[in-house]
Amino acid sequence: MKVEIINKSKHALPTYATPQSAGMDLRANLSEPVTLQPLERKLIPTGLYMALPAGYEAQVRPRSGLALKKGITVLNSPGTIDADYRGEVCVILVNLSSEPFVVEDGERIAQMIIARHEQAEWQEVKVLSDTERGAGGFGHTGKD
Repeated sequence: MKVEIINKSKHALPTYATPQSAGMDLRANLSEPVTLQPLERKLIPTGLYMALPAGYEAQVRPRSGLALKKGITVLNSPGTIDADYRGEVCVILVNLSSEPFVVEDGERIAQMIIARHEQAEWQEVKVLSDTERGAGGFGHTGKD
């Protein structure tokens, strides 16, 4: 699939690290380092602008290594970039650690996955069909 993209950053376009990677790393595009204090959140720009095809979204997710090693994650995970959005792709990072974290220019801060989606057409009814599970939720299926 071809996706139109404008790169106003100082960095290369996102790429897949391996032939079977689902996500591409997003890099911070900063004029100076940004410090995230413990529990602080900030919007980090990437310098990327894109036009996704109709029926697709980009999902912005945390990088597992950054989350595990530094406690840095994407606050609204997964963040959704809609096909009709034309603004800059930015990432809301939050520092869940007890130490300040410095985001450097060019640092890999999140991963982005392009995914197909459907739009639902609601059909109001008075009763839903029965299933074995029924209304059980919030851990209900794990009680064995």
